[in-house]
Amino acid sequence: MEIETALKEAMAIDGAIGAAVVDCESGMSLGSAGGGRGLDLEVAAAGNTEVVRAKTRTLKALGMDDSIEDILITLGEQYHLIRLLPAKSGGLFVYLALDRARSNLALARHTLKKIATSVHV
Repeated sequence: MEIETALKEAMAIDGAIGAAVVDCESGMSLGSAGGGRGLDLEVAAAGNTEVVRAKTRTLKALGMDDSIEDILITLGEQYHLIRLLPAKSGGLFVYLALDRARSNLALARHTLKKIATSVHV
């Protein structure tokens, strides 16, 4: 599916506040939806790129021959999900911010996994 379609599907997840498809190498967003006051998706894209890079370095330092599927960051009022796309996508991830009070984390993770495996650039 195209990036725009993936973002629309991500924003249809209950409690979605904002979503972006991000290039891990540059930290730049290839597309975004939602966001706004309190959630600058460009800043989030760059910051979450650093999170992915740090975890990748940690895995390497630990000698773990494994890859990241997703990363969950739990805030007081929000969940932030980072779902890496398959390696053939060239180092991209989907970022999704959710309102904790209006979302189902398990369902959101399941849906985001489905979206991420379908995205092509």
